[in-house]
Amino acid sequence: NEGQIADVFQPGMYKLETENVPILSTLKGWKYGFNSPFKAETYFVNTKQFTDQKWGTKNPVMMRDNDFGMVRIRAFGNYAFRCNDPSKLIRQVAGTDGKFEIEEITNQLRDIIVTRFTDYVAESKIPVLDLAMNYNEFSASLQERLKPEFDEYGIEITKYLIENISVPPAVEEMIDKRTSMGVVGDLNAYTQFQTAQSLEAAAKNPGGEASAGIGMGMGFAMANQMGGAMFNPNQQSQQNQQNQQNQQQGGGAPPPVPGDIPFYVAVNGEQQGPFNKQALQQMLQQKQFSKETLVWKQGMDGWKKAGEIQDLADIFASVPPPPPPPSNPSNPEQ
Repeated sequence: NEGQIADVFQPGMYKLETENVPILSTLKGWKYGFNSPFKAETYFVNTKQFTDQKWGTKNPVMMRDNDFGMVRIRAFGNYAFRCNDPSKLIRQVAGTDGKFEIEEITNQLRDIIVTRFTDYVAESKIPVLDLAMNYNEFSASLQERLKPEFDEYGIEITKYLIENISVPPAVEEMIDKRTSMGVVGDLNAYTQFQTAQSLEAAAKNPGGEASAGIGMGMGFAMANQMGGAMFNPNQQSQQNQQNQQNQQQGGGAPPPVPGDIPFYVAVNGEQQGPFNKQALQQMLQQKQFSKETLVWKQGMDGWKKAGEIQDLADIFASVPPPPPPPSNPSNPEQ
């Protein structure tokens, strides 16, 4: 009445009479007598809980982290509230608005929540990777911090929840890679396991093009390792000494053994090797290498067929020809 809140009625049914509106009667009744009619405005306030109210950071929040240095995080969640003091809500917020809805105040409440959340997380100095284990503690502490500010509007926050705190996609990708490395463990053992799996798959499907490519690539790698192990003891000793000298001097790979410059092999448009002659001979016996295979070594001006290389003539000469076809007993002429 005239800018003042008079009587407040709790939930229920009422017949407004002079007796049950004592404050309003006092304000209006002295001039005309206590039983005289008067005019006043009545406002109804919904005191139920308004649940599933969303909140979230509009922009990433910058903070310092012990693991990642400077990092940006995003967060979102929901909350619930209700009006616990209708007089304060009307006096502070709604005023004489004939239809005041929650959408008119939720933006203000959301800004308060995000501001307090940002300040609380930054002050906590908890590593980003450990935030997930503190959602419950964050939610309870922030709810207590928000109560006094909500109370200024005659509103009580009844539930506050943090659903997720996340980092940018680029950081998530790096975390996934780091996790994958931890799952793999010993990279050498993992590589050997993958090689064995590939060989097994190729053996089950020897006619497929993909398996043939895998088998040839694996065969080259194995032949290279086998060829490297077939040096004579003197050559192997000289190689080990050269490797030790290169490691001490910080040099790169050792030079090839004199008189046996390794060849690179072209397989399906990709370069494989280098392979020494012993390795190439092994590959030839396994039908993974032929005179038509393109090869190259240091000093050559381009790729050439293996059958055109004079240095490789001896490995082709050492391979026996295919056996003759079996004779047919039913044909005497054979």
